[in-house]
Amino acid sequence: MARADRLFALLDLLRRLPAPVTAARMAEETEVSERSIYRDIATLRASGARIEGAPGYGYALTEDPALPPQMFTRIEVEALVLGLAEVQHSGDQELSCAAQAAFAKITASLPERVQRQAMHSVMHVYRSTPRRAVPGVSALLRQACWDELAVDISYVDKGGKPSERRVLPLNIVYHERMIGLMAWCALRQDFRHFILERIVTATLTEQSFRPRRVPLLREFIERLRALEKPR
Repeated sequence: MARADRLFALLDLLRRLPAPVTAARMAEETEVSERSIYRDIATLRASGARIEGAPGYGYALTEDPALPPQMFTRIEVEALVLGLAEVQHSGDQELSCAAQAAFAKITASLPERVQRQAMHSVMHVYRSTPRRAVPGVSALLRQACWDELAVDISYVDKGGKPSERRVLPLNIVYHERMIGLMAWCALRQDFRHFILERIVTATLTEQSFRPRRVPLLREFIERLRALEKPR
């Protein structure tokens, strides 16, 4: 790992892990010696990071130079905590880890008083049922939406009929009981809403539909709203 990358990695570890973070733990994570970690800590301090601690005890990041100071009201802090906790519960593994990392980065940029509010939020997410299994295709479909690439899917409809389709993925929607994909279907030449649990396989193609995703998504949503209007 290049030293610049390691310095970023150390800051990320100090944001995410419970303080104090020992040099041994950081050395294990970055695959370097503890002596290298001590030098890196000195470099980060010289660059403006406020890192408390010492060798043999561990380190804590008290002020993060990589993030601008943020100010939120108390209810905004509660909303952030609640929203990110919900993502950790309902998202796939990658999304859940991203929510944890985002929370660590946000709280690292807050003044100490607001950090305490975030760490001791009065709102929590609780589910009596186990965390639902998120379909394995969700990460691929998310990437396809970002990159605006068509996807070939094997799909089974609610009647149990299988079909092979090429779709332009527009948006992933988390409903109360299932996760859906809003897409343009080449087979039907129309917009369709696919349930992720019914997608048997998904393969990323090299067919780009950039920059059509946003206009197509806007058209799809407008059509859905028109159907919802009372007649």
